[in-house]
Amino acid sequence: MPVLTAGAGLHETLALLTSQLRPDANHKEDMVFLKDVFSERSLGYLMKIHEKLRQYERQSPTPVLHSASSLAEDVAEELQSGPMSTEEKELLHLLTSPHLKAVLSVHDTVAQKNFDPVLPPLPDDFEDELEEESVKIVRLVKNKEPLGATIRRDDATGAVIVARIMRGGAADRSGLVHVGDELREVNGVSVIHKRPDEISQLLSQSQGSITLKIIPAIKEEDRLKESKVYVRALFDYIPLEDKATPCQEAGLPFKRGDILQIVTQDDPTWWQAKRVGDSNLRAGLVPSKQFQERHRSEGSQALKSPNMGFSGLRRSFRLSRKDRQGSSGEGSDPGDPDYLTYEEVTRYQQRPHERPRLVVLIGSLGARINELKQRVIISKFLFCVPTDTTRPKKPHEKEGVEYHFVTKQQFDADALNNKFIEHGEYKENQYGTSIEAIRSVQAKNKMCIVDVQPEALKRLRTAEFKPYVIFVKPRVPESRRRRSAATSPGGGEHGRVTVSPEFSLGSIIAVSQFRGLDGIFSPNYSTDKG
Repeated sequence: MPVLTAGAGLHETLALLTSQLRPDANHKEDMVFLKDVFSERSLGYLMKIHEKLRQYERQSPTPVLHSASSLAEDVAEELQSGPMSTEEKELLHLLTSPHLKAVLSVHDTVAQKNFDPVLPPLPDDFEDELEEESVKIVRLVKNKEPLGATIRRDDATGAVIVARIMRGGAADRSGLVHVGDELREVNGVSVIHKRPDEISQLLSQSQGSITLKIIPAIKEEDRLKESKVYVRALFDYIPLEDKATPCQEAGLPFKRGDILQIVTQDDPTWWQAKRVGDSNLRAGLVPSKQFQERHRSEGSQALKSPNMGFSGLRRSFRLSRKDRQGSSGEGSDPGDPDYLTYEEVTRYQQRPHERPRLVVLIGSLGARINELKQRVIISKFLFCVPTDTTRPKKPHEKEGVEYHFVTKQQFDADALNNKFIEHGEYKENQYGTSIEAIRSVQAKNKMCIVDVQPEALKRLRTAEFKPYVIFVKPRVPESRRRRSAATSPGGGEHGRVTVSPEFSLGSIIAVSQFRGLDGIFSPNYSTDKG
C-alpha cells in the first residue's frame, strides 16, 4: 500500500484516497459518491489553496507591531521638529511617500486580520420575517446524472418546493436537500418567477456541479432507512407512455416478472423502486398498488397488464367445482386485483432442519407430466404424492404407491371436510389429491412433487408448503416443428415453444435445486394467514 511522505499535502492525501478506493458490493452508492467528490477538480484546487495558506501561516513571522503606519507618522513628526541632516531628510522623504504609506497600510491590515468586508446597514423597512429565514447554499456534484429530485409550485404561497427525493440520486446521496425545502436559486439564477418546466430544464442543463440556494423546511423529517420490501411485477410498465406519471424521466420501466425493491412508500400514489440486479443504483417512480388497481378499474390503457390466464390446461379428469371453495384466507387468488399488480416476495433461504419445499408441476396434456414423474420416482430426494381414488385396485398395483384406494363413503367424507387440494370424477371413479398425503411425504424429509391445475395453487400457496411452481411446456413433434420453422418469417428459432427431448423432469428438478429452491425470490408467506 502506498505511504504518504512526511511533507505530503492535503491534495496528495486526497489523490491517494481516490486511488485506494475498491469496489464494495455492500456500499456501491457510497463508493460512487466518494469517487465523484474526490475527482471533482474544484475540490482539488481548494485543497491546494488551503495548503498554501497553511504554509504561509507556518513560515511567516509574527508581526512585531500591528500599527506600523502610526509609528511611521510619529517618526516623521519627530524629524520635522528640529534641524535635519542629509540622511534624516532622505528618511523623511521615504516615510511620507505614497508607496511606502500604502505598504505600511497593507501590513497593518494583514497583521490585524481585518479581511471581512464592511456590509451596508440594513434598511429600516426590512421585514422581520425575512430576517428569520435561514438560507442554505448547497453545492452538489452530479456529473451527467439527473439531480434526483422533483419540484412543484405551492398553490398557496407560489413558492417552488422540493416534492420528492429519488433514492440513490445526487440529492439523496448528499443528505443536504429534503422534501419540503423551498428552492430560490439554481447556479445564481432566481427561480421565484419561473415555471416548473423552466426550472427542470435549468436543473437538467447543469453539468458537473450545481449550486442551489434553498430555504430549509420548517420541520425537516429524518431520512428514512431504505426499505427491504421486494415485489414481483405482474404487469408491464413504460413510463414514457404513461400520462399520469408526475415525471416521465424519473419513471422506472419494468416488465412482468421483474423483481423490484420498493425503497419508499411515502407517497400513496407513486412508490420509489429499484430493479433487483440492475446496475443503475438510482431509484425510479413506479405506480403504487392502490393507484394501479384504481387506474385499471377506470379503464385506462396507459398501464396494461397481460392476460394472466392459462389456456389449454387440462387433466385426465374434470375437476368438480367443490375443490374451488377453499378458504379465502389461504394464498393469493388469481382473480383478485392485487394478483395483477404486485406480489410481495422475499429471498428464500432454507433454514437447518426445515422441510423441503413442495414442488408443483403445471402443464397441458402434451406435457406428459405423469410420464415425467415416473422417471424420477427412483430418486431418494423426490417423491410423488399418490392420489386417492375410489376405483378398484388392479393386480399389479400396490396400496400407497400409485394410488390410495378408499371407499366412496370415505372419499365423500374427505371431500366434504375439505381435505383435498383438488378432486374430480373420471369414468365414474373419484380421484383426489389430499393435503395429508403431502404432509406425510414431507415428514419423511423428502422433496414432494404434485401436479395440479392452476386453481389448486390457491390451497398450496401457504407458509406451510412454500410451493416451487414449475410450468412444463409440451414437446412439439419434429415434423410440426419443421412446418412451424418453414412458415415463420424469421426462420428456424422463431415461434419455437418446445422443450428439447433430453430435457426431462429430472433436469428440471436439478435446475430447481442448484439455482433456486434456496436463494431465489419467492412469495412472502410471513404474513400469510393460511
